[in-house]
Amino acid sequence: MTNENKLQSTIGLPQAIALYIGAVLGSGILIVPGLAAQMAGPASLLAWGFMTLLILPMALSMGLLSAKFPNAGGVSHFVTLAFSPRAGAYIGWFFLMSVPIGAPVAALTGAGYMTAAMGWGEESRIMLAAAMLAVGLIINWIGMKVAGRIQIAVVIAIIAVLVFAIAAALPQMKTVHFTPFVPHGWLAVGQAAAILFWCFIGWEAVSHMSEEFTNPQRSAVRGVTIAAVIVGLLYFLTALATVGTQSYLAGGSDASLIWVISQAIGPWGAVIAGLTGIFICTATIIAYVGAASRVAYALSRQGQAFRWMGMLSQRFHTPIGGIAFLSVCFVIIMVLYGSGAVSLTNLIQFPNATFILTYLGGCAAGIKLLRGSRWGVFISWISFISTAVVFPFVGWAMLYPCLITAVLWITDRIRHKRASTNSASPITEQEKATVRHG
Repeated sequence: MTNENKLQSTIGLPQAIALYIGAVLGSGILIVPGLAAQMAGPASLLAWGFMTLLILPMALSMGLLSAKFPNAGGVSHFVTLAFSPRAGAYIGWFFLMSVPIGAPVAALTGAGYMTAAMGWGEESRIMLAAAMLAVGLIINWIGMKVAGRIQIAVVIAIIAVLVFAIAAALPQMKTVHFTPFVPHGWLAVGQAAAILFWCFIGWEAVSHMSEEFTNPQRSAVRGVTIAAVIVGLLYFLTALATVGTQSYLAGGSDASLIWVISQAIGPWGAVIAGLTGIFICTATIIAYVGAASRVAYALSRQGQAFRWMGMLSQRFHTPIGGIAFLSVCFVIIMVLYGSGAVSLTNLIQFPNATFILTYLGGCAAGIKLLRGSRWGVFISWISFISTAVVFPFVGWAMLYPCLITAVLWITDRIRHKRASTNSASPITEQEKATVRHG
């Protein structure tokens, strides 16, 4: 493959860390700590502690695979190596069709924080969300070198605000807020843990950019480890601040962080929290647009997607075909939402099953491909089992991957039928000629 037809290796360790954090540290950090505290009270911290410990094997399973098999196909490529090209193509399409819905959901969520803080209406929310999506697309078109630098700046801003919020909460934390410790029973702790799981999914996304790591062995493993530690600490400390101040009771589960910041600096706290929501969701969009556009490129390269989806920008050597595909999908989803045809609640549920199936496929591939490392197999099993336990909770969202599977199966049948017809035609003509000259 010539340099003109391949992705450029421009992602170093700092950019990799920022991309991992951006992919995992979503808008859930503004909502879920308060929601979990409402469900399980102070005992929700046990669920956060458990998930913080689980985060490292979940992250490392993807990091080890990315280091050993760097490829734009990411999880799809891992599944292809472990099982079959068809299985890899299905996993690739599951992920690819998750992002056209997941990214607009992230944009609308982040924009919602800002519009709520400023008192703006729904039109402003849609326009702001569209601008966030456009930023994610443009940054990925320009290239991962620039995207990585912007991601570093965005992640630093996010961490700074969260650290400020945690520090501002310290004077307001009281021991009485931790009693009773288990007000709703131990079952509520397990239910809270199931919800927290969604906050720790996303490590698979950056695997699709591993082909562009300047040093995959170093950046993938070290990057995912450092990011896992940072993300785990930020989630747990934010949850601790939420419980210790009882902001989930004073400000509500969906505005607990806003309440903490507002108590420290006044009315501007809501604005800062709104900007934080935009930063967090934009970082997620950048990471997932980058991942999905590269999946489109990889699938096209393997003959599993339209040829135009594998086009690269002549100027930036970025997957412009995949970015164009996502752009069209984003417009469709935003128009459907803006017209009232679908609600944000509906959109949120659609990609749940496909995201989890992608992660399950990667973990299953890790069990097989990392056999040379006992530690690698062990953490892949932990990740696979913990993810499989959560999968049944997606409910009717299972219909979405079923629909994708049906479309892919029909497409394969049509393709094979055409291939059989084309290969049979020359023989038929030859036979006719033989009969005429016989």
